Amino acid sequence: MRAILLPRSFTKGLLMSTTYSGSCHCGAVRYTAVVDLTQPVVACNCSMCGRAGWLLSFIPAASFQLEAGADSLTDYQFARRHIHHTFCKVCGVRPFSRGATPDGGEMIAINVRCLAGVDPTTLEIKPFDGKSL
Repeated sequence: MRAILLPRSFTKGLLMSTTYSGSCHCGAVRYTAVVDLTQPVVACNCSMCGRAGWLLSFIPAASFQLEAGADSLTDYQFARRHIHHTFCKVCGVRPFSRGATPDGGEMIAINVRCLAGVDPTTLEIKPFDGKSL
């Protein structure tokens, strides 16, 4: 995997982390993730994120645990194939993606819209111009 650009807060570590449960729509894919939602979430305008409406929070792979549904996930890659865009093959929802940090470490891009109990309208959103990459 090739590195992708990450928000500066990712490299500083998790400051106000909370463990959240997340899932796809049908519940076949379920996970827990330690995420700091006091930091801005990213709204990328690339061809994938813009169409899917993702709001992203980037976390180290060690802060993510897939609880169920590995067999229900399928993977989509495009362009440079740096990111594994996973989605549930039952309902089609994209709860997270996998990639790499600039130093080569594993990273998970959490779709915060898939986290239980999170109201996306309360989050600080930072636009990212993925179309220009």
